[in-house]
Amino acid sequence: MAQAKKIAMYILVVFVLYTIITSPARAAQLVQVGFEGISTAAKGVGKFMSQLVN
Repeated sequence: MAQAKKIAMYILVVFVLYTIITSPARAAQLVQVGFEGISTAAKGVGKFMSQLVN
């Protein structure tokens, strides 16, 4: 099982590097979308916690 995780991680790293090298603009766009999603989720959690306290 540990060997499968290691192989999957290597494949993921190679894919990410390939994507960055072949299309850096698209890779930057994907990172931006990811951070926007994390930001939205954090705002939602903060709003939920504020509602619980009140």
